[in-house]
Amino acid sequence: MAHFAIPSHILTGKDALSSAIPYLKEYGSRAFIVTGKHVGKSPMLDQLKKTLEKAQIAYYVFDGITGEPTDQMIEEGLAQYRKAGCQFVIGIGGGSPLDSAKAIAAMAVNEGKIADYNGKEITGKVPGIVAIPTTSGTGSEATKFTIITDQEKDIKMLLKGDCLVPDLAIVDPDFTMDMPKSVTAATGLDALTHAVEAYTSKKAFALTDVFAVSAVRRIMKYLPVAYQNGYDAKAREEMSLAALEAGFCINNSSVTLVHGMSRPIGALFHVPHGISNAMLLKECLGFALDGAYDRFADLGRAIGAATEQDSDEDAAKALLTEIEKLCSICEVPTLREYGIKEEEFLPVIEKMAEDAVASGSPGNTRKSVTKEDCMRLYRKIYG
Repeated sequence: MAHFAIPSHILTGKDALSSAIPYLKEYGSRAFIVTGKHVGKSPMLDQLKKTLEKAQIAYYVFDGITGEPTDQMIEEGLAQYRKAGCQFVIGIGGGSPLDSAKAIAAMAVNEGKIADYNGKEITGKVPGIVAIPTTSGTGSEATKFTIITDQEKDIKMLLKGDCLVPDLAIVDPDFTMDMPKSVTAATGLDALTHAVEAYTSKKAFALTDVFAVSAVRRIMKYLPVAYQNGYDAKAREEMSLAALEAGFCINNSSVTLVHGMSRPIGALFHVPHGISNAMLLKECLGFALDGAYDRFADLGRAIGAATEQDSDEDAAKALLTEIEKLCSICEVPTLREYGIKEEEFLPVIEKMAEDAVASGSPGNTRKSVTKEDCMRLYRKIYG
C-alpha cells in the first residue's frame, strides 16, 4: 500500500495570498510569522501583514532565521511564540524560514529540546502551519520534513512527522522574482535533486512518479531561463510549480544518496543545501546509475535526451550528461572552488560518511550503499 500526503489546501498564482483569508481565519486570531532579515524588510512581508490585517488577525514577526536554521534559532523563536501568545505559525521565505516554522510549531506542543526528536516520528496535534515560499526549490511548503542543525553535534537533523505537513501552502511565483542568481541556481538544483531522487528511490510509486517526471521536465527546460533572466514570468511560474511537485515527491517517496551525503557537508562547512546537492550530483548519480538504469532512462527520455530506440543504459547516461550541462550553466562550484580546504575536508570524511548512512537516505537508493562507498565518493568529489 502507498500513502500520499500533501497540504490540506494549496493556493497558487498571483492572487494566492489574498485568496487565503478564509483559510487563515481557521487557524486562529494571532499569527506568528517566521522569516529572515531580507524578507522581513520586503514588500512581500508588507503584503502578508496587510492580508492578515484585512482578515482581522493579529501577528508577531520573528525574523531571527539567518542562514540555515539551528536548534538555537528554534529555541529563540519558540520562546517568542509563547511570549506573544500566538495560535498558529506562518513561514515566509526560503526553505530555512519554512523549516523553522514547522519546528517551532512542533516544539510548541512537545516537551524537551528539538534534538530529542532527531530520528523520531513527531506525532500529535500541532498549531496550524502556513507556508509561503519565496524561492523555488526546497519544497518545504509540501513536506513533512524539517532540517535543523544541531550545533553541539555538528549534524543536520532530519525531523519528520505527518503533523508537520503545512495546512496551507500559498505559492505565488511573483514572490520569487527578486531571487539572486545564486539562490535561483541553488534552489532550482535542489528541486531537481528531489525529483530525480524521488523517482529513482526504492519508495517511489505511481503517484509520485507522475509528479517527479513533470518536475524534471519543467526544471530542465526552465531553470536555465530563470537563471539567466530572473524576471521571466513564465520561467518563474514553471519553477514554482516544479518545486511544489518535487516537494510532493520527496514527502512520499523520499530522497536517496545525494541528500544523505549533502547534509554533512552543509553541517560542517556551511555550504547552502542546494549547492552542496549540486556539487554531488555527477558522482552520486553516476554511482547509483547501474542500480536503476530503467528509472534513470525514463527521465532521460522524458526530457528528450534519449529515445525509445536507445538502450536504458545509454538513456540513463544521457540524462546524467544533461544534468552536468545544467550544473555548468548554473555555475556550480566544486568543493575546492567554494573555498573548502583539503586539510579540513579529508580528516572529516569518515564522520561525514557515518552521518550520511545514519540519516537513512542512502538506504533508499536502488543499490547497496556502504560507509566505505560514501568515503570513496567524498574523496572523488573533492578531486
